[in-house]
Amino acid sequence: MSATVALDPQRRVRVQRRTVLTLAAGQVLGGIAFGSTVSLGALLAADLSGSDALSGLATAATTLGAAICAIPLARMAQALGRRRALTLGNLFALVGVGIVIFAAAIRSFPLLIVGILLIGAGNAGNLQARFAATDLAAPAHRGRDLSIVVWSTTVGGVTGPLMLGPGEALGQIIGMPPNTGSYLFSLIAQAAAFVLYIVALRPDPLLSARGLVDTGATATALAVQDRPRVARYAILAVAGSHVVMVAVMAMTPVHLSHMAHAMHGGHATSQDVTALVGTTIAIHVAGMYALSPVFGILADRWGRMRVILLGQALFAGALGFAFFANEDATGVMVALGLLGLGWSASTVAGAALLTEASAPRLRTKRQGLSDSLMSFAAAGAAVLAGGVLDLFAYAGLAVAAMVVVIGIVVLSPAGRLARIAAEG
Repeated sequence: MSATVALDPQRRVRVQRRTVLTLAAGQVLGGIAFGSTVSLGALLAADLSGSDALSGLATAATTLGAAICAIPLARMAQALGRRRALTLGNLFALVGVGIVIFAAAIRSFPLLIVGILLIGAGNAGNLQARFAATDLAAPAHRGRDLSIVVWSTTVGGVTGPLMLGPGEALGQIIGMPPNTGSYLFSLIAQAAAFVLYIVALRPDPLLSARGLVDTGATATALAVQDRPRVARYAILAVAGSHVVMVAVMAMTPVHLSHMAHAMHGGHATSQDVTALVGTTIAIHVAGMYALSPVFGILADRWGRMRVILLGQALFAGALGFAFFANEDATGVMVALGLLGLGWSASTVAGAALLTEASAPRLRTKRQGLSDSLMSFAAAGAAVLAGGVLDLFAYAGLAVAAMVVVIGIVVLSPAGRLARIAAEG
């Protein structure tokens, strides 16, 4: 295990400020790759497999890759620090993007899935970055600092989908396979994030936080009583919210592709499809990240449980639009925007709740477990979503997702009562 890094309280504040800034910049770069993968993965899978029902495997592979690597990366962070875990995630993503481009060139669906799996493994590192923002954070600011890192993904996450059109045009000029041009931007962004973390994420926030606890500095502020029942509900709320978001979002590009062809009399070009898909996913990603600082501040002031429930209310609104207005492009855009907002509120508050409910010795382990379960559940949801879309259309997918929302709301009193009992 790597040695801890001792910090005095004043230096802790300075290091935390720099850590949040570095993580935020890294998330801007990582968001570019994430936006491209979300937008193009389903289209490439449908094209190479020849089946819309298999298009969900692209998103499933992304989440499965994240699920497989979440716990190993968390253990690596626990032993060696956040910096090494995050840079390894960047390396996974870089290799994955290269494989995806090659798979599209030789039209190999299995190889495409392998590449997307590796991109998902890289996304496990991006997910871990939000927890890294809480390692040195004061308890009253955990939600705020975590949400700033989540918010920073907005810049890259919105830019990525909007670059689909220019990326496709560039790809055609240099002879790249269809629907892969914007992955060039992903390669550049991931490489830049890799260098950033190596150079700027010093001292390591997790090792520094361990030094504070070990030496007794600010111990009363950073150490918390362990509350396993609250932690379990937080994991459930985060995983369930991610399932709702992924299930609907994964199938939206396919649904929009059909809409684009209908809008153009069955003769839509790839640019027509990517323009509609890119705009809609950009709105969705903006919803996921743009207001996360607001939700983080609300979670600090209102309490984590209230913001989790606010997220479920936003999900309900999104699924209502997906059910009643699924044949209107504007209606789908509104649905995806609300879907992103619901995810943001639920996951920001849920991650903060998990952190504050876990004692330091268990915190990193539970964070890795949360990310792993979240991704495994979403991978299964993405696979099933393809079949649901094929059998029951987009409206049926909205109904299926609503069942999960209802479950999170119904179980919320147990989480709230457990927290009160623990604190009382």
